[in-house]
This record gives sequence, C-alpha cells and structure tokens, in this order.
Amino acid sequence: MLDTLFDRFDNIIVLDTETTGFSPRSEEIIELAMLHVSPGGVTREYDQFIRLSPGRSIPPKIVELTGITDGILESEGVSKAEVCADLADMLSLARPLVVAYNAQFDLGFLYYFLKGFGKASALKNVKMLDALTVYRDRRPFPHKLSDAVAAYALVSQNTHRAIDDTKATYELLCAMDEEEQDLHRYINLFGYNAKYGVSGQRISSVSYRPQGYENRIKLYMQP
Repeated sequence: MLDTLFDRFDNIIVLDTETTGFSPRSEEIIELAMLHVSPGGVTREYDQFIRLSPGRSIPPKIVELTGITDGILESEGVSKAEVCADLADMLSLARPLVVAYNAQFDLGFLYYFLKGFGKASALKNVKMLDALTVYRDRRPFPHKLSDAVAAYALVSQNTHRAIDDTKATYELLCAMDEEEQDLHRYINLFGYNAKYGVSGQRISSVSYRPQGYENRIKLYMQP
C-alpha cells in the first residue's frame, strides 16, 4: 500500500488541525493530530489539545462544530511550546511527506505556529500532498471530507475532530492509491477554485493550478 509514495519517502505524516477560525495569522490551533505512517502502516498516533493564549476563548460556532470547549483545553490541553517541539520532531524524520485534506489550510496554520517559536524552518524542503486535490480529480462535486468518506465507504468518519479526520484522510489516501497509483504525481501540486483563487499565503515550494469541479484531465497533466 502507498508503494509509489514510499519509493520516494521514508515517512508519511498525515495530519489535521482544529482551529478557532480561518486566518492563520490571527487565529489559533486548538487541536493537532498526526499519524506517523511507515511502509508497514501506522506506527504512531498523536493527538493533542493546545491551550489558548491568555484572554482568548473558543468561538461558539467552533464549539458547536468540534465539541471542543475552553474547559477541555484548560483541563486536557498542553502548552503551545510542547506541541511545537513535537511537531518539529515529527517533521525532522528522514525523507518525510506531509499529507492533509485541504492541506493549504493546515499548512498555513502550522507555518505561523512554528514561526512563533522560531521553528518555521522545520517545514523547509518538506514535500506535501493535498488529498483534497487528488479527490477532486477522482470524483465530481461536492468535495468535503465527509463526501469522500461516503464515496469510498470508509470506516473512519469526518467528525470535525482532528484525530478522526486524520484517520479518515489516511484511509482515503489508501483507497485512492488502491484505485489508481498516481498519488506521487500530486506531490507539491495543489488545486484551487479559479473563482476564489488560492486561499491564504502561497507556499513557495508548491505549484498551484486552477481545478474545476469536474475534471476530465488530471491536474498534473494540464499545461
């Protein structure tokens, strides 16, 4: 499973974040989940709540969506510095590939999170794969993670909890690889809606191409 990726990488890190909002410059990560995947499968699960900065609280809509409350962060959360160190350690594994669903969103938050502790360089030269971009090439609209879960009849569900969504993304990655072995063609290639443009700051190592709702030509084959 995932042979075409492990031909190029020693470690795959599948991750997801839950946040207080949409702007990585002004909002904060409240949960980070990561799966460390080796050629033999998942070797480590990481899931951590992160305490907010003093004076901040989780917006009601985020509480409703995720079920994560200020009380949970206070009683079960750890410091940003601790999670930052864990993340940097994971990214320092030999020949890593980072995978996320709508990776542009998560990577924007992780960049500013790491930058706050002087560790943004941990992302330098790390290759990235956006499972959403691949899924858009495989199935017609709609393209939420919950739609992918249903389309591939995955066991893990999209719950808007980082650890559950990370597991669903990993299962989706495996299902799409079994369907067609071209995942490696999407490394550092992100699709975006031409109507709205790229969301957030562009990642210098990533190639961005407009991607429609129903694609007859794979994104990596487009000029």
